[in-house]
Amino acid sequence: MRITIRMKALGAVAAVLVAGTPAMAQYGGAGPNGGSGIRTRDAVNAAILSDVSSDRQAEREAKRTPYASPGYGSIRTAKQAADACGADAVSEAGRGSKLIGKPLARTMATGWEVEGHVDTGDGHVPFVCSVRNGSVSGILLK
Repeated sequence: MRITIRMKALGAVAAVLVAGTPAMAQYGGAGPNGGSGIRTRDAVNAAILSDVSSDRQAEREAKRTPYASPGYGSIRTAKQAADACGADAVSEAGRGSKLIGKPLARTMATGWEVEGHVDTGDGHVPFVCSVRNGSVSGILLK
């Protein structure tokens, strides 16, 4: 988020420099043409604070309800995500493999991250799975 803020601030400063003297005379205050009295620094600071505020609000909303839009997939809860990922991990591990314990699903902005273990017969293999937009988007057996 800090990189985004710095890039936006840098972009705002660059825009002010490109706009040049006419914009400074119009918005910069006590110029020969008058002006609104708003300093460029204040306008840039207000834009940065507005971006930070909207980013934080978006993060809060994403934590409340992970995105599961109708029409994308049938997974809508953490339990469904854990069950789907567990089944995919067993399938991926091959014949004779079975799930060990219950997979743990954690909420992310657009779905869930699921971790668990599979017994392949040769040993325990951990797995990580991602559920996005209502369906399993990827699985990794370590």
